[in-house]
Amino acid sequence: MTDQTPHAPGIVAPPSLVELAADALRRMIVGGELLCGQRIVENRLTGQLGISRPPLREALRVLEREGLVRQLPRRGAIVTPLTLHDIYEICTLRAEFERLAVRLGVPVADPARLRRCQAALAQMTAAAEAGDRPEYLQRSFEFHVSVVGLSGHRRLEESYRSLQLQMMLVMALNRRVREEHESLTGDVARHARLLEIVETGDPEAVLAELAAHGDRSFLEGIEDTVEGHTDEALTWLAAQRDRKDDPA
Repeated sequence: MTDQTPHAPGIVAPPSLVELAADALRRMIVGGELLCGQRIVENRLTGQLGISRPPLREALRVLEREGLVRQLPRRGAIVTPLTLHDIYEICTLRAEFERLAVRLGVPVADPARLRRCQAALAQMTAAAEAGDRPEYLQRSFEFHVSVVGLSGHRRLEESYRSLQLQMMLVMALNRRVREEHESLTGDVARHARLLEIVETGDPEAVLAELAAHGDRSFLEGIEDTVEGHTDEALTWLAAQRDRKDDPA
């Protein structure tokens, strides 16, 4: 929810209670504190977040529009449950959005867009150095959105932002596996390399790096965690593991 009240130039309105609550809930979900399919208990959260029910419920509606929360009749809100087919759709659509953004945005036409990526990477680096994984996840999210923002395509960026949140929900399913396999400093290095290639202005090189960029540890054993094993999803999952195991 965005405050629409006019403000003086250069003055940024403070976040509303709804925005603060939505941000706190996102962190709980993508950090694995609230799991897929888990019921969201309003009484507990109002006390935990220090807010009343109206802004909490509005925050839940924001997260519902983002695909992180689902409202069920007579049960209230739950964290969106995912099937293997859902994961297949989220991952494949995200990859297509990124490819479209690179084709539209590289070479970079507006230096301000590149500065946005550089600032996001700097914030990732600071969070990694501090060992703050929840903050790092948030900054990693903003970095990926900023790369898509190179396209200058507002609707593409808005659609990708929602999809990237769902991608982080997927990753939260196997948070323990990710933490065992991922070093924050190593992850920063992969993102820094991607940005260096973006700066060369070669879209084909960026696309090649994106194809090899993502850590796929979150997919280890994912079929044992979720249901919905369609043929399409299983074929895609096998292909992802073949890519991970390919020494080239």
